[in-house]
Amino acid sequence: MPSRTDQRAGLAYGIAAYTMWGLLPLYWHLLDATAPAEILAHRMLWSLPVALVILAALRRWGWIRPLLRQPRRLGMVLVCAVVISLNWFLYIWAVNAGHVLEASLGYFINPLVSIAFGVLVLRERLRPLQWAAVGVGAAAVVVMTLAYGRIPWIALGLALSFATYGLVKKGIKLDGIEGFSAETTLQALPALGYLIYLGVRGESAFVSGGAGQALLLAGCGVATAVPLICFGASAVRLPLTTVGMLQYLAPTFQFLLGLTVFGERMPPERWAGFALVWAALAVLTWDALRTARRGRAALAAAGARAGEAAADAAARAARGRVRP
Repeated sequence: MPSRTDQRAGLAYGIAAYTMWGLLPLYWHLLDATAPAEILAHRMLWSLPVALVILAALRRWGWIRPLLRQPRRLGMVLVCAVVISLNWFLYIWAVNAGHVLEASLGYFINPLVSIAFGVLVLRERLRPLQWAAVGVGAAAVVVMTLAYGRIPWIALGLALSFATYGLVKKGIKLDGIEGFSAETTLQALPALGYLIYLGVRGESAFVSGGAGQALLLAGCGVATAVPLICFGASAVRLPLTTVGMLQYLAPTFQFLLGLTVFGERMPPERWAGFALVWAALAVLTWDALRTARRGRAALAAAGARAGEAAADAAARAARGRVRP
């Protein structure tokens, strides 16, 4: 079990990761003069050198050769790269098109979609409170559809793509930096090709937007990698229940930015939809905490029984040795 110092460090890393993810709309907004497709291409391309520097620093190369020998896993990495690229593009577009609130909704409902995937794809069994949370989340989508006058496709697209990414990634079984490096390796070549195409046509913001714009675009790789590194450092130091609660920080920051910085409208019916989502997440969090507490209690009881059994066995052995 991690020490208290490790847990405090893990909490700090986790808060840093989700805070940076939550504040990313500010970064993308600085690039709103650039087309979302070009921002995405730069994010994909510049993430690769950052990943290579991290791998070199950690000397983590041993996973590459086994991965290349497994076409099925390589195919799953390719699926992950495609799905997360779609997620990134939709998020960048949503921020720069003035839909930060709906984007935050997508990441609020993502845990509910992941649970639904667990039932539909992995045949997992849900506890009653989990079913209740999913039901409330479904009702929230209906309310938000009525509030927006359309299906909240941005939120659903972000939630579905990220849940799909998590589902496929679960089967690849690569650590965070290893998976990130494999995915960005597959993303980099098409991204470079697209950026060269823009440059030939004279439509590259990297070339024509000045030094500041070029630095911001190149910084997309750092903006992508640093939160991921902090998340990885947090995940190995904290219980999953704590990490699960921290994940709500990012959409909370996004929601607050949409309201205060970007001045997006929030009529009462949208507040109602968000309130339902928050209620579902509260139920989900309570269930996770209660289940974790019961699990710890059961483990402690099993340990106590094992200790008592060992003590009894030792006592019987001692009595046997002292008999004439």
